Amino acid sequence: MIDISVNGIKKSFEIGNNILDGITFQVETGERVGLLGRNGAGKSTLFRILTGELEPDEGEVVIPRGRRLGLISQIPVFPVGYTVEDVLNTAFSRHQKLAEEMEALAAAMAAGDSSEATLRRYGELSAKFEGIGGYDTATAVGKVANGLGISQAMREQLFDSLSGGEKTRVNLGRLILEDTDILLLDEPTNHLDLHAVEWLEDYVRRFKGTVVAISHDRYFLDRTISRVIEICDGKAEFYSGNYTFYAIEKERRYQEKLRQYEKEQAKIRQLQEAADKLHLWAFMGNDKLHKRAFSMERRIERIRQTEKPTKARALTARFGEREFAGDEVLEIHDLGKSFGEKTLFHGVEALVEGGERIALIGDNGTGKSTLLKILMGEEQADQGRFRFGPTVRVAYLPQIIRFDNPERNLVDTMLYAKRGMTTQAARDRLAAFNFRGEDVFKPVSVLSGGEQSRLRLCMLMDEEINLLVLDEPTNHLDIDSREWIEEAVEAYEGALLFVSHDRYFINRFATRVWELENGVITDYPVPFQRYREIKERQRQLQQAQPKEEKAAKKAEKPAAPKGGRAQQAARKQLTIVQREIDKLEAAIKDKEAELEANACDYEKYSVLYAEKEQMDEELLELMERWERLSEEAEGLE
Repeated sequence: MIDISVNGIKKSFEIGNNILDGITFQVETGERVGLLGRNGAGKSTLFRILTGELEPDEGEVVIPRGRRLGLISQIPVFPVGYTVEDVLNTAFSRHQKLAEEMEALAAAMAAGDSSEATLRRYGELSAKFEGIGGYDTATAVGKVANGLGISQAMREQLFDSLSGGEKTRVNLGRLILEDTDILLLDEPTNHLDLHAVEWLEDYVRRFKGTVVAISHDRYFLDRTISRVIEICDGKAEFYSGNYTFYAIEKERRYQEKLRQYEKEQAKIRQLQEAADKLHLWAFMGNDKLHKRAFSMERRIERIRQTEKPTKARALTARFGEREFAGDEVLEIHDLGKSFGEKTLFHGVEALVEGGERIALIGDNGTGKSTLLKILMGEEQADQGRFRFGPTVRVAYLPQIIRFDNPERNLVDTMLYAKRGMTTQAARDRLAAFNFRGEDVFKPVSVLSGGEQSRLRLCMLMDEEINLLVLDEPTNHLDIDSREWIEEAVEAYEGALLFVSHDRYFINRFATRVWELENGVITDYPVPFQRYREIKERQRQLQQAQPKEEKAAKKAEKPAAPKGGRAQQAARKQLTIVQREIDKLEAAIKDKEAELEANACDYEKYSVLYAEKEQMDEELLELMERWERLSEEAEGLE
């Protein structure tokens, strides 16, 4: 069954410039589709057309009657005085209508109405009410709120008092509770922390309806979609796979088209040279050769079928690095910060050395950005101190970008910030960040959030720095822009401290993880993937602990006497298990090397990845067995 049918949609906001230029596609029931394209390509415009908020200039959208469609990009206006709890409960409007009719029928029956029609109607409504979960709405609200990090205290707050990110999160919860048939997600992960993103991924995977998602979160796309529609120059291109497949296939298509174009150009040059010679010879007295030359030129026109393929320009600028003397970049001692009765963090102790790349992670509201602001002098700590190394020079990209005079154009903004820079040098620097042509004369105020981040980075990269501090550097950026920033950070060799919820960015750069939780920073001196494994291991041990305690109470067996047969047997088994662990760890290393070697082969990579996951599970079981045997060998209860 087709849930969404888009036929020949055209839409323009400027005469002669169609942002959507005849797009046609269909989405089947239950499909998971990622809608990709650069910022400004028309993705959100298409969503607004799908919901009926915008009318297309040409074409039509067909959604079957009765299919409920929900869009997460909009934040509806609710009556003054509505709490977060009230907003979440608006998802149950159908339930409330049924409940009101049931109450009216119950009152009529209590007043003596015992007619067959009344009893039958009440029975029908009661069955329907139970079928749509009318008696379990409180449970459903609790599950969704917990998953998205909407605390009980936040549920009691006025909706109008929330930040934009918090409103987005609440609206996402409301949409999920509405139980729509077709879910349209427009950048759903932008204001979610890691836990909430992972919860949303799990929800989308289990969602029984149709999903169309606009997202620049590559991990989210890989885990939730099975098909890609890319909007490029107003047209749609289709890819049957997740984001990883799309990225590989897009490059393959580009290379194939480029080869075809170069082949055609070589043939055209050959024919053009021959035609020019024939014209020359014809002018020398053989007029019949003109006819053959014209014939060749008509053949050239028939050959011109492939346009030269284009791809996003790579970032050509890089950070200016300053030579760093000494190992100590930043020292933090007993740092603490509170707002009123709420303590964000306390007793923070840390030492950052040259070349380290540290990801500061944690749930929203834990104080990550506040800590960075204290280090940058924008906030004052309540206790403790910190100091930078004597030769450290810091560059800071805040989460919310502000400019001193947003009405200045881009060139003037660069010139005022960089005294002594020439206009041509400013334009060259801006061009390296893809600000070209007339764009450089736009006021800064008209730039999107992503473009403003790019402009600020453009200004930072001219500095000689050895500590780079980034607060959500990839927020609001499309995938191309994220890759530009990643290339710049990759080339930068100084110390890096950053806050991010972009797991791809964290996984690529973090060599150390600071986890801010319950007011305390826990230091994990390992890459992000290893940190995730440690956290998963801790979670499994916490789940297993109650079972082990229960089993221990049930058994209540005394420990075997030291040096007894049970201990000897345990020691023998311990040696065998240790050998198995060593062999399996070596096999996992080999498998990781295979994965790296087959990164561009999607099918092979998927098979190898599944095999590695199985091996990881086996290793986990062996480690648990090793711990039990170790305790038995030592004679512990």
